[in-house]
Order: sequence, then C-alpha cells, then structure tokens
Amino acid sequence: MLTSVDTDLMRVLSDPLRLRIVTLLAHETLCTTHLVDETGARQTNLSNHLRVLREAGVVETEPCGRFTYYRLRPEVLETLAGSFAALAATARNTAATDTKRSCP
Repeated sequence: MLTSVDTDLMRVLSDPLRLRIVTLLAHETLCTTHLVDETGARQTNLSNHLRVLREAGVVETEPCGRFTYYRLRPEVLETLAGSFAALAATARNTAATDTKRSCP
C-alpha cells in the first residue's frame, strides 16, 4: 500500500508567511492586528494568507466584537505528521529488507 501526503496542504504550508502564522497560532489564539504586529506583514496581505489557511482547514475563526480571532486546528497538522511518519516507517522497513529492482 502506498502512503500519500496531502500535497495541497503541503503547498499551503510551504509559504514562509503562512508557516510563520501557523507557528504563532500554535502558541496562542490571535487576531489579525496581533498577527500584523508579530509578522510585519501588511493587513491585506495577511488577510489573504489567513483566507488560504482557513479554506485549507488549518485555522478556524472566532468573531469577537469587531475583531476576528484565529485558532490553529492541530488535528490537521497531526494528520499531516502521521502521513510523514507512515512514510518514514515504510522507508525504515524497506531499508531492513531492501531488495533492488533489476534495471532493464
């Protein structure tokens, strides 16, 4: 059985600013204003990245008055980490019983 990794999610998380946002949200729930302060990104740019993260299911929102707070959904990262752990286990098993295919 082949183990697959969610390439769309990898693409979403490969952007440096989005990865920074995810890292910040791993420590606490933050609003856009806090994220602008922490990252130095412009509000419009940050909002676009947050939209991508929200659409990918990586973050969820919580309205609070005129602010929107963002919270990381750890189960999404756990699923991705599990896919990589399964790949590593497959590679480990393959290395233990490595038989090379013959070249034509």
